[in-house]
Amino acid sequence: MTVRFAVVGCGVIGALHAEVLAANPDTALDVLVDTDHAAAEAVAARVGGAVPVTTSLDEALARDDVDAVAICVPSGGHARIAVAALEAGKHVVVEKPVDVTVEAAAPIVTAAAAAPAGTVATVISQHRFDPASVVVHDAIEAGRFGRITSAVATVSWWRSQAYYDSGAWRGTWELDGGGALMNQGVHTVDLLLWFLGRPVEVMALTGLLAHERVEVEDTVAAVVRFESGALATLHATTAAYPGLSVRLQVLGDAGSAVIDDDRLRYFHSKELATAEAAGDAGVRADQGDRSDQTALVLPEEPGADPANPMFTGHARQYRDIVEAIRTGRRPGVTLEDALLALATVRAVYESARTGAPVRVDDVLAAVNVPAR
Repeated sequence: MTVRFAVVGCGVIGALHAEVLAANPDTALDVLVDTDHAAAEAVAARVGGAVPVTTSLDEALARDDVDAVAICVPSGGHARIAVAALEAGKHVVVEKPVDVTVEAAAPIVTAAAAAPAGTVATVISQHRFDPASVVVHDAIEAGRFGRITSAVATVSWWRSQAYYDSGAWRGTWELDGGGALMNQGVHTVDLLLWFLGRPVEVMALTGLLAHERVEVEDTVAAVVRFESGALATLHATTAAYPGLSVRLQVLGDAGSAVIDDDRLRYFHSKELATAEAAGDAGVRADQGDRSDQTALVLPEEPGADPANPMFTGHARQYRDIVEAIRTGRRPGVTLEDALLALATVRAVYESARTGAPVRVDDVLAAVNVPAR
């Protein structure tokens, strides 16, 4: 069964989705939708030129040859299109974030609950499918790091003033929903929650330090307390010239791991040290100077393209989405997952606004989203 897609929104991220769908033998790109006809035509040409284009969402949703809709418009327009697609009987894939506020995103949950059984509604969070992320998550679930005590997550990127000036929606609360954390850092927030569990409380500060004519932050620093008691520091910026990496350290009382630029840079646990000690003199679990030592080497992934990591990451998640559509199982990223990440981001912003700690469940409670 080939899953046939419409891509709505033909900007940079829409073009990426179109390329991934056109390249996947299990998916077909059947129509491109954008209010700017020329933008849709440009993406059609990029993927071979034979894809129909339209400026009408209603026309695309009425097509019998569309099974699913990939929503790639600015973030503040996600919910409206997702609800329309679900009500038209289509599966839905929303580019991150699910929307700009929990209140705005809640109708997607309602529409998905009312959709026929087997309808898939998911949000792009492709780094859950990175081999490094899977290894770390599995190790945490298996208890190989013992009790997770803390984490350090940092997104140290650079975006020029020209980037923010390139679109009227960029850097606005209404359509971008936030700055360095909402737009660039939400993937890292999602991984942090996937690894450490349910967040309880956030304390944060934000600033606009290197850009002009922007409503939102370009730098944020926060502390997150989790239900388990674990603490995490969360940092995101688009003011780190010339742009560094995304780095996530997960630290436990029996092991730790570091993911940097989506690659596993460090992985160590007491059980590995015990196994290694017999044949590797000097390796002990309590050594603290092994920052350059990764005790687990991941095999090369077939089909991965190191030169185009965004394509590879989205392709991994689309494989999961297709399998979910075919089998009726839950996708690897659920709407509840996406809402929790969004609520955490919004809690950061509310804490920065008020100067007080903010409980994540209070953000979710505003729309009666059930706790996991």
